[in-house]
Amino acid sequence: MPVHLQKELGRLKKRILALGALVEERVRTVTRAFDQRDLAAAERIMSTDFEIDEREVEVEEECLKILALHQPVAVDLRFLTAVIKINNDLERIGDEAVNIGRCVSIMARKEPLDLQLGFEPMSRKTQSMLKSSLDALVNLDLDLAFRVLTLDDEVDGMYSAIYDQIKEEIRKTPDRVGYLINLFLVSRHLERIADHATNIAEEVIYMIEGEIVRHGKWDLSSS
Repeated sequence: MPVHLQKELGRLKKRILALGALVEERVRTVTRAFDQRDLAAAERIMSTDFEIDEREVEVEEECLKILALHQPVAVDLRFLTAVIKINNDLERIGDEAVNIGRCVSIMARKEPLDLQLGFEPMSRKTQSMLKSSLDALVNLDLDLAFRVLTLDDEVDGMYSAIYDQIKEEIRKTPDRVGYLINLFLVSRHLERIADHATNIAEEVIYMIEGEIVRHGKWDLSSS
């Protein structure tokens, strides 16, 4: 690998990891804001979304510049194509954090409902998936990336259970339907974050193995 290309790829990896750390922090902050009905924290998440958008554009431009100037092949090309997709997933996770912030900003102004809906374990699992997918990227850890894939169905199950509970609660307390719909939306946004974390893990596997494992095309026995 030419020295100049190696340096540029190294800088690019630092950029994507810094974006990942920022996105992870935003998700952690907004889920805490949801738990604590923290209006100020939710509004900060919404007002600073531009920072993630700007970094996402910078990473994409850097990838395109490297592709144009160096025309990398093999492992280097896989790295760049994976980073482009991971970059997009990170930006989308940032959007989902903003969406949760919007729900929190609405609910924080209303009387809370005393419900046990399982948001805490779902939030913990989602954040764990995001952290693990980024750790797999940092360390190029194939086993950890595959473990992320196994957790997605668990989050989907939690999401379905919360949906069923909220649907029943709407039937019992139709006067609180607006509040309950926002609760449902929070669960939906968490589920989408888990999906994007899964996408990141799949791209890490592609980066390492050169194997596309999207759409359920993977086998734990091979990991």
